[in-house]
Amino acid sequence: MEAPNPPRPLLVTDDPDLLDDLLRLTAAAAVEPTVAHTAQHAGRDWPRASLVVVGADLLGRVAALEPDPHPFVVIVERDDTEEPRGSGPRPDAASRIGARAVLRLPRDEPRLTDLFAESAGPRTPLAPVVSVVGGRGGAGASTLAIALALAGRRYGAGTALIDADPLGGGLDLLIGGEHARGNRWSDLSAREGRMNWAALRTSLPTVRDCALLTWDHGPAIPIPAPAMRSVLSSAARGAELVVVDLPRTIDPASGEALRRSTTALLVVPADLHAVMSAHRLVPQLRQHNGDLRIVVRGASPDLPAETVSHALELPMLGELPTEPGLSRTLDRGDPPAGRRSSPLARFADGIVATLLDGSGRAATTHGRVGGPAADSGAAPKRRRRRRGARS
Repeated sequence: MEAPNPPRPLLVTDDPDLLDDLLRLTAAAAVEPTVAHTAQHAGRDWPRASLVVVGADLLGRVAALEPDPHPFVVIVERDDTEEPRGSGPRPDAASRIGARAVLRLPRDEPRLTDLFAESAGPRTPLAPVVSVVGGRGGAGASTLAIALALAGRRYGAGTALIDADPLGGGLDLLIGGEHARGNRWSDLSAREGRMNWAALRTSLPTVRDCALLTWDHGPAIPIPAPAMRSVLSSAARGAELVVVDLPRTIDPASGEALRRSTTALLVVPADLHAVMSAHRLVPQLRQHNGDLRIVVRGASPDLPAETVSHALELPMLGELPTEPGLSRTLDRGDPPAGRRSSPLARFADGIVATLLDGSGRAATTHGRVGGPAADSGAAPKRRRRRRGARS
């Protein structure tokens, strides 16, 4: 009996220049793709494709057909493609087809070549990667990042917490792990290419049962983009949840993190200056991530959360609750949201429950995060850990 044809990557584009680039990269990865020049033709091979690469030229038409969720979809456009404006159709369309990333050529050619090469072998579901960034300084992004990581551990997921802000105070101080032993960014800044998660996990500090990658207590050292790429690629393959605390300045490393994020959360206090500051940042975030959502802190009748969401033209994930006694908690060296009963912990539990399904993979319904579980604040039931999961 003849063996069935193995799944191939699917290229969906009618742009001849973009297609030439994609075929060149598939040849470099030694894989043979299937090409669809129309959105309708893509439907036949979509379910079986090992990787789906949708050109920006056909993105709107593909999204209009509402294809079934696929775990490995990326959007590709050339650097000479006009950037989307405002909240236009492109970010929404990318989210509707469940795209994991928006890649630009030639900048992201190494990453896309790696994806083509990986598509030829067995695929392991990637952990969701959640990036958190503040709409202004002091917005509470680092506090939310820690809350999400602790929620991941309560949920039973092997969790990696990545401090990507070189000018921040250090997540180790906030989570109470400044004396934990292990590698910091200075030990990994020269790394490139694949890293084994089991080995990397062992080398990192463990704080509150989370793998933590943060900084030495010294001068700020920028992270090279290849090092960020290696760390996040390793964590997404070996952990079950990855949380990244990002700076407000989108440098090459934070741009890499955003492109590898399943979703990005923008924390915005409900005041006019914070909204104006966030408004300047949103276009940069949209360039790198197709599922950008807002978390509003301190909403009031004078400035409701829905008004902030409307002003920034971003979908709202929820309102960040007030954490009683937060300053005293931090002064004691205890982490925020360390107790399941705290409002912030319940909020984070709801987000994590929505991010993770029963097997620890990213929820793929329309490629979005949120919904009733995220809004309810209900603590999730502890799930049974999957075989081979690492903590």
